[in-house]
This record gives sequence, structure tokens and C-alpha cells, in this order.
Amino acid sequence: MDEALRAIRSASSSANSIHYFYVVDGDNRLVGVVPTRRLLTTAPEQKVAEVMIDNVEAIPDWATVLIASEYFATRRLLAFPVVNGKGQLVGVVDVSLFTDEVIDLARRTYDDIFQLIGVHGTAQRSTWDAFKDRFPWLLCNIVGGLMAAFIASRFEHLLQEVVVLALFIPIVLALGESVSMQALSLTLQSFTDGPFVPKRLLAALWKEFRTAVMLGLGCGGVVASVVMVWRGETMVAAVIFAAIALSMVVACLLGVAFPAILRLARADPRIAAGPVVLAVADVATLLFYFGLGARFLG
Repeated sequence: MDEALRAIRSASSSANSIHYFYVVDGDNRLVGVVPTRRLLTTAPEQKVAEVMIDNVEAIPDWATVLIASEYFATRRLLAFPVVNGKGQLVGVVDVSLFTDEVIDLARRTYDDIFQLIGVHGTAQRSTWDAFKDRFPWLLCNIVGGLMAAFIASRFEHLLQEVVVLALFIPIVLALGESVSMQALSLTLQSFTDGPFVPKRLLAALWKEFRTAVMLGLGCGGVVASVVMVWRGETMVAAVIFAAIALSMVVACLLGVAFPAILRLARADPRIAAGPVVLAVADVATLLFYFGLGARFLG
């Protein structure tokens, strides 16, 4: 800590603009932050690593001014570090750089901000460019629908024998799609909280898995109970319960994984992830649904 204080005192920075001191490793990767008050009140012989806060919220270097302003509007901090894709510190953004008008704009909901960005982006581009950006990903919905139809056609005999399975196809698909879009929306929102790193992806997948298991058991239990009361068929209810639970878990994980994969591929996850996730979720849901039905009811 004594070495850190000497280095800070010898730097030619204005004291009025210093709010936090950021700690980097040998490769200039951001590893922690030390608030000014903590730095001044800690014993000089104590190590910086012992007093720093290692959970640092950082702004990615690809962020726009509007995204950066969201940090100041939603978090009570006076400055944020800026990091590149490798987590290396490349700069600092201070609250004094933003006007009150920009901060007020950032206090809108994330949906409003994303809509605003979309409108401005579309207005600045030609119709043909907008078509080329969006149409290829919408083809995923077409391909997914065709694959779903093909899967259903392979189980026509099962649907003829167990008609009740056909009655619940819409609700099974709807649950898978809904939960995948919920996970997708949360993942896209989390991309504004810092750079993409594998550790954060694994943590998000584990958290979403636990949530998905609870959602799958809850939704599957409700639908299975309705089947039992309405149709009185225990095995059909069990198959529908298992299919819903499994498909919702897979759909949730897809909603987290696909945006991360698309971002690694340098594609815009806000445009591409939705159609891809929905198409894959539909196919996975039907495979679980008909596969379990054929195994236990066919």
C-alpha cells in the first residue's frame, strides 16, 4: 500500500478528478478497484490485493455514449473503468463527461433505449441494408418451422393413436419459446455490464439452469395436473410433464449461450439471437415431446 501511495503522489493528475484507483495485473488486465477513502485509511504496510474490491463493474470499449450513460444513471458511482475484449484497462470514464440531459435519457427503461437505438440505426441506413441485416436471421424461423413440421410428420402414427398429445403441442411450444426469450432478454441486458469472459458465461449458464429447472417443474406440473383432471391419463400427463421440464431447461440455456456465441462471432446478438434461439428451441421441444411420447405411449 505504501508503494501505491507513493506512485499516486508522484502522478500528475488533478486530485479533483480522482474517485477510484484501478488495480491491474502484469498483462494490464483489470483485477480490482480501491476507493480513495479506503486507500487513505489503510495501513501503508498492507497489500493492495487485500483491500481492493475484486468485483469491478467496467464499461466495454465498444459501448456507445448512451450505453455508458446507463451506468451512471443506474449505479451510484462517479467513474467507471473502460476495458477491451481481453479485460485490459484502456481508460476511465468520469461522470463529469456527461450532461444532465444524457443521464436523464439513460434513466429510461432498457426496452425504450434499445428501441431508440434501433430507430436511429435504421434511419441512418438504406432499406436494402436493413433487409440484408435482418432477412438471413429470419430464415432461421423458416428453417426451424420446416424442421418442426418434418419432425411432426414422422410421428403421425403416434398422434393418431394418442390424440391428446396433439392438443397440447401449442402450449408446449409456447412455453419453450417464452422461457428462451426471457433468458435471451436477460442475457442481452447483461452484456452492458462489462466485457464478455468465459467465467461470466459459465456462471450465467449455471444460474439459468437452476432457474430453468424450477420453471420447468412448475409449468410442467400445472399442465400435467390439467391433463390428469381433464383426460384422466396418468402416463400422458407424465410424458407432457417431462417434455415441458426438459424443453424449458434446454430453451433457457439456449437463451444464454446463443447470444454469447453470436457476440464471439462479431454478429449483433440483438438482431440475430432471437430468430436462432426460437428456431432451435422449437426443434428441441418437439424432439423431447415426440421422443418421450413414442418411447412411453407409442
